[in-house]
Amino acid sequence: MALERSEVEKIAHLARLGLNEGDIPQTTETLNSILGLIDQMQAVDTQGIEPLAHPLEATQRLRADVVNESNQRDVYQAIAPAVESGLYLVPKVIE
Repeated sequence: MALERSEVEKIAHLARLGLNEGDIPQTTETLNSILGLIDQMQAVDTQGIEPLAHPLEATQRLRADVVNESNQRDVYQAIAPAVESGLYLVPKVIE
């Protein structure tokens, strides 16, 4: 699918892009090359190929799930205006 000058001008208008008259031929050529690349990619046969979450099949290094801070809930809630059963009480904002 190749774009023509009038279509590029319309796209630029819809996207609120201010293209100079001299930039329109270059923009048309660039957009046509992008569309050509998309056509090439869509023509590739991908039957039987599993999708990848990451192209290198890398695994993330995970740290050990260890508690490294002491429980300070009582200290933090001591300065709260309203607390009940370990929960902060806040005014109702949705009726």
